[in-house]
Amino acid sequence: MMRALRLVVLAAGAVLVLFPFLFMISTSLKPQAEVFSAGLSMIPTHWSGWENYTKAFTRIPMGRILLNGLIVCAAIVAFQIVFALPAAYALAKLRFRGRELLFGIVLLGLLVPIHAISIPLYAAARTLGLLNTLAVLIVPFTLSVFAIFLFRQFIKAIPDDLILAARSDGLSEAAIVWRIILPNAWPAASAFAIFSVVAHWNDLYWPLIAISKTQLATPPLGLLFFRAAEAGDDYGALMAATVVITAPLVLFFLFAQRLFIEGMTMTGLKG
Repeated sequence: MMRALRLVVLAAGAVLVLFPFLFMISTSLKPQAEVFSAGLSMIPTHWSGWENYTKAFTRIPMGRILLNGLIVCAAIVAFQIVFALPAAYALAKLRFRGRELLFGIVLLGLLVPIHAISIPLYAAARTLGLLNTLAVLIVPFTLSVFAIFLFRQFIKAIPDDLILAARSDGLSEAAIVWRIILPNAWPAASAFAIFSVVAHWNDLYWPLIAISKTQLATPPLGLLFFRAAEAGDDYGALMAATVVITAPLVLFFLFAQRLFIEGMTMTGLKG
């Protein structure tokens, strides 16, 4: 009885969470007149999916926009791991004066949102001539204090004997990081990668400030350009563009959810 009740509650929660996505897909298949009809029907009476999705791919360079999002997210994740892993290793395993103070400063960095430093970032990007380039979307996020914190919690649980054995074999600290720590910290890296990709794929604030060209737009900014091109009233086509932009992120999470759960669980148990 309790099992059936739990399943009912979970099913109700799933329907509640999935309803906006199902409504979005349903709207993307409807003609304009049906979108504004008085009745609410999830199944279109007249199908206009082909027309709406054709508009989504032709009114703006959708393929280029998706590619921009992929390049930006992949580059940010790669740089964040490259910079954060050695820093986390030093804070977790190396003993030096001021280590705890430095870690406290890292934790304070978690409290500083991008909105608080957007003006100096914009001024620096303008001075360096980086505005309206993909670099301006990547460089400000190459260092992640959250990644340092997450990796440190994971690395602290790696036995010191393993690191001592690696040093005895003649490995340098850099070699230990990339040949010993990274393979063992891969679950944490996978979990962080999902956090980072979701955050930067959906980011609109900074691209809206730094990018004004449609060819360089990331998915959320491209959706904004699409709405402007459509005058904001063709909701069937707008929902079709939203589905196209959302689908890669959903597929990525479904593909990586096992690694995400494993990474967060192991990090939580070992932190």
